[in-house]
Amino acid sequence: MQAKNTGRIKEGQDAIRSLATGRTGTPHRRAVRTGSVLHADHHTGKPRRRLHALGRKPEGKTAIKVHSGESEKSNNLNPSLVKDLVQEIGGTLVECATAYDGNRETPEKSLATFKKHGYADLAPIQIMDMGGEIEIPVAKHRHIAYDIVGKHIDDYDSIFVLSHFKGHPMGGFGGALKNVSIGIASSNGKRWIHSAGVTKDKWVETPQDAFLESMAEADEAVISHMHGKMMYLNVMNRLSVDCDCLPSPTEPDMHDIGVLSSLDPVALDQACVDLIHTAPDGASVTERIASLHGEHILEYAEELGIGSRAYCLTVLD
Repeated sequence: MQAKNTGRIKEGQDAIRSLATGRTGTPHRRAVRTGSVLHADHHTGKPRRRLHALGRKPEGKTAIKVHSGESEKSNNLNPSLVKDLVQEIGGTLVECATAYDGNRETPEKSLATFKKHGYADLAPIQIMDMGGEIEIPVAKHRHIAYDIVGKHIDDYDSIFVLSHFKGHPMGGFGGALKNVSIGIASSNGKRWIHSAGVTKDKWVETPQDAFLESMAEADEAVISHMHGKMMYLNVMNRLSVDCDCLPSPTEPDMHDIGVLSSLDPVALDQACVDLIHTAPDGASVTERIASLHGEHILEYAEELGIGSRAYCLTVLD
């Protein structure tokens, strides 16, 4: 089903309602918009189908940005779930070290965690800040004039952003925008974003909206640096209020929803948020998003011209 204009709005609402609730429930007020094209699938076990729906593949040497998970208890994407997709793309799995103590606090520990969690069976792995970092400019900014990313970003012609959508204890939710901004930032870059451009060598508190806006600015920097050669896929399973950075996240209390893909990360994350709001058992994650003003990153990313919160949703039968 597809909502292309006002004459198809009801049909599009039926599509998103079906995806979120199994043909029951009330559509969220932003559930269907006209704008960027999105593709959705009820089956969380078949993310490869969403690659085909995009009608193209990544160009040249491709980085596949994925979260390896902090521990074996984390809700990160199971390697067996994404194996076919990763191998069809034929790229390199990438990540950067974290900015906090744990299993991924250095590039070396991050690589070891990647391997321990079974990803080495899928594709080559590279920790992009192993060996250094680079600064890339932010075109329009309130907080950070530049982003700090792993230097190996320049090894690649394109990036496929493979994200586990879920709640997040700092950003409200984590999807494509967070996987790009925080995920591709080096350890110093992560502290730079979290501090809204105050410091890169220690962890400091910053106003919530400033942090969210800094993430969006980092997104703009990465996308511009890659000349827009990026594609995005979100898997909405294991929908905890917590992120995959936590070693012992809260157990999900809502059902799996599906897989969504797009060339627009703003529309993609907006649609996922709308699906959470629409789901009859999505109260916990909805509250987590609202409590941290999580949707502000979508508002600001749209303002920066990264993408559109409007979307046209096609559900795969």
